[in-house]
Amino acid sequence: MSTALNGKPLLKTVLGERQDRPPVWIMRQAGRYLPEYRETRAKASTFLDLCYNPKLATEVTLQPLRRFDLDAAILFSDILVIPDALGQKVGFETGEGPRLDPLGVEGISTLKPEGVVAALAPVLETVSDVKAELAPEKTLIGFCGSPWTVATYMIGGRGTTDQAPARLFALRHPDAFKALMDVLVEASIDYLVAQFRAGADVVQLFESWALNLDEAAFRSQVIEPNARIVAGVRAQVPDAPIIGFPRGAAGMIAAYAEATQVNAIGLDYSMPTGFADSVLPRTLGVQGNLDPLRLVAGGEQMEIRAREIVAGFAGRPHIFNLGHGIVPETPIDHVARLIDIVKGR
Repeated sequence: MSTALNGKPLLKTVLGERQDRPPVWIMRQAGRYLPEYRETRAKASTFLDLCYNPKLATEVTLQPLRRFDLDAAILFSDILVIPDALGQKVGFETGEGPRLDPLGVEGISTLKPEGVVAALAPVLETVSDVKAELAPEKTLIGFCGSPWTVATYMIGGRGTTDQAPARLFALRHPDAFKALMDVLVEASIDYLVAQFRAGADVVQLFESWALNLDEAAFRSQVIEPNARIVAGVRAQVPDAPIIGFPRGAAGMIAAYAEATQVNAIGLDYSMPTGFADSVLPRTLGVQGNLDPLRLVAGGEQMEIRAREIVAGFAGRPHIFNLGHGIVPETPIDHVARLIDIVKGR
């Protein structure tokens, strides 16, 4: 894409160009650890209202870049806007996370994938508005939840520690589960293509709940749908830059990278740097992977570990990030110090 040549270090890294210093962004960088986010959040009656308000969502997206020398803005939204757009009722309980009306076999046929892009027009407006305000050297990241992760919420009605409701559903109702995954793949392709057309430079596929699947299920429920999304997006947006984040992939990380053909791969904090570096192609960018609680604790241990990660991936394209999302109790000064370390200050 032409934007690869205009001085965006993070985008260049996604496309395989190693930088002297790794660019950095932080998953959930626009969030509750920032007082300005909490102030903006109070202006919306619900969390989804915040996601669907382009003015407020644009403000939240840009807030962390005003505080920190980050190399990217990531669209402020949520992975569950897709089931909401498909017609499944989604809500968020304060302190307890998302709540959905659990989806059964019969409910799958009522989902409306053809209306997803229209329903998410406010989110796409946010993408355009952020792009208009973003400094030219900063990368704009769009995203969606990967089908398996989104399906776990749609079937279970909430987040669970082991995703048992969705795992059992897939085993007991394979045809219905396949139909649901087909809907989610189609909706995800349409949504990500629309994000690119609205101004996103790169998109990330969040597979947040891949860690409790066996090898066969990982191949069929994580690798195969994500590969279809990548191919489907690139059929409409040639050479679209895509980051895959299969949290908990462990020994399946190389298979995921090869089959999906993502440009860069996000690593969770349990992934050993040496293992990832040894099993992934040298030209493939990696992203990660500091434990978010090291950022909460701060101090010497954080600095040592951050430098170990930078050194561990020094021979390949590397985007520094956490190995999962930043948590609300993270001190702001720890974030600033981490960025200074990564930037070599």
